[in-house]
Amino acid sequence: MTNKITSLSEYLEKYQESVANPEGFWEKIAEDYYWHKKWDKVLEWNFDEPNVNWFQNGKLNITENIFERNLFMRKDQTAIIWEPNDPKDETVKLTYGELFEKVSQFANVLKKQGIKKGDRVTIYLPMIPELAIAMLACARIGAIHSIVFAGFSANALADRIIDGTSNIIITSDGGYRGTKTIPLKKIVDEALEKCPTIQKAIVYKRTGEDVPMKEGRDIWWHDAIKEVDTECKAEVMDSEDTLFILYTSGSTGKPKGVQHSIAGYMIFAEYTFKNVFQYSDGDVWWCTADIGWVTGHSYIVYGPLLAGATTVMFEGVPTWPDAGRFWDVVDKYKVNQFYTAPTAIRALVAQGNEFVTSKDLSSLKVLGTVGEPINEEAWRWYHDLVGKGRCPIVDTWWQTETGGIMITPLAGITPTKPSFATLPLPGIQPVIVDAEGKELKGNSVEGNLCIKFPWPGMIRSTYGDHERCRQVYFSQYKGMYFTGDGAKRDEEGYYRIMGRVDDVINVSGHRIGTAEVEDAINQHPKVNESAVVGYPHEIKGSGIYAYVICDELSETEIANIEKEIRATVTKQIGPIAKPDMIQLVSGLPKTRSGKIMRRILRKIGEGDATNLGDTSTLLDPGVVEDIIDGAKVEVKR
Repeated sequence: MTNKITSLSEYLEKYQESVANPEGFWEKIAEDYYWHKKWDKVLEWNFDEPNVNWFQNGKLNITENIFERNLFMRKDQTAIIWEPNDPKDETVKLTYGELFEKVSQFANVLKKQGIKKGDRVTIYLPMIPELAIAMLACARIGAIHSIVFAGFSANALADRIIDGTSNIIITSDGGYRGTKTIPLKKIVDEALEKCPTIQKAIVYKRTGEDVPMKEGRDIWWHDAIKEVDTECKAEVMDSEDTLFILYTSGSTGKPKGVQHSIAGYMIFAEYTFKNVFQYSDGDVWWCTADIGWVTGHSYIVYGPLLAGATTVMFEGVPTWPDAGRFWDVVDKYKVNQFYTAPTAIRALVAQGNEFVTSKDLSSLKVLGTVGEPINEEAWRWYHDLVGKGRCPIVDTWWQTETGGIMITPLAGITPTKPSFATLPLPGIQPVIVDAEGKELKGNSVEGNLCIKFPWPGMIRSTYGDHERCRQVYFSQYKGMYFTGDGAKRDEEGYYRIMGRVDDVINVSGHRIGTAEVEDAINQHPKVNESAVVGYPHEIKGSGIYAYVICDELSETEIANIEKEIRATVTKQIGPIAKPDMIQLVSGLPKTRSGKIMRRILRKIGEGDATNLGDTSTLLDPGVVEDIIDGAKVEVKR
């Protein structure tokens, strides 16, 4: 494979080249792809607007770079291995040839339903091969896919459909998650009551449950594919046309649709995949994420398939039928590179070592982590027990907005250090700034992490609201993309990500906006006001701590209120956003202007009430003492 770094000296050389001449660096990599028309200009950009345009006026289709570019060599090679929820069920293996046929066929289904270039298609499916097929079919015809994680509630799904103005949704009768069956069609039906733009729903039969099908709107997937052929010419797209929208929580209650464009994302996804994980031809790759998150977009589907890899898709959960499931799958398919979240690792550490030691993991060459910084204890367990001390761990830092990995070791090349993301990839120029935006140069510094030059995979806009994109990412520090994360650079120049510095909580590697959770809690009829913060959680990394002011409650209502609040949040957003701690309070620490001092609530939630800073500016300083006295953790005073 070209463009693959093979040594530390080559990394240092490529990094210098990428900083000295970014356009030349990425142009050389772009030459490897199939273009209908080459670009007129490599890059035009302005972070003030923001406006970023890579490979200007280039014409291409990303699926041609997956299929036509790979088919000559890989028609009969396995593209996707699907491991079902129940290990007793049959595995599905699709070759590149078979996947191409299914993608083309479903692209024709979409066309028959009137879907054309630029239309938004919402996908709400479990982790089945049809999820990958549907998203690639969208890309084939130039439709924009908006995948919603199939754990979100009807309300959260409706919000994302309405914002993206989709007119078609792809779902299934249901899905499996461990011992549970999730009624996806029922959730979709409830969501669509609020979504007048949706004209058609294509439903895949997964669980076989009886589901109502609305005449004129709902179509079975198996019926729809019978009516079309398996050849579909790719739509020629512009480099900067939108490939997909993916919704992520922000610091306001409304989720924002992060928009990624075709050419830059394509090049960045493949380049990062093969370099970070040192993927070699013939390897079996497994990223355990759900495709409903960006990790699945970039490192289950696009990155691996562009690189001609064999990628594993997993429908199940790591602890069912027992806590050895991950390692059974590694053994079964002889997985070479394994990429998962620190949350999953911490949960498995708690289950004991025998689930790992009893399995043959000798095929593993590289281990990776994603979603949040990995703590040293989990890193050492992963390295010593799972990797037997011989597999490098790549602790990757990136975001939905960055499109792909930004700061990370290269497997087997960069010397690693537990809990450090280490060094930026070529083409990535991180800076650490103080609160005023002054760059902190040199080593042994700590501050806010920004990126000072565009990279091909970066966010282009937030769907339907470009001003929000400017405000959130580009307004805080002039001429820089602000990540929202704090970071430190140690004496060796290695980066360690310190966590969010804004009103976003990283729960099990998924970003959840505090405002979105507060909005949901406040829907409960007995709740007057709430404030939500993150606090350290042994398994999830960060948990959600909610301080809630209620109307006067009877004893029965007090006994049930926590359960009811959690149910309200599950209904509004989904189980992923349920508060771990709920504390009923009589008031919240507010300034005289009415601003809630979340800094104080965070400290109390962390169990550290000795370091609250100045509370004299509060409207009622006595509120703080009351909260401390009722805190749900052991508070150090």
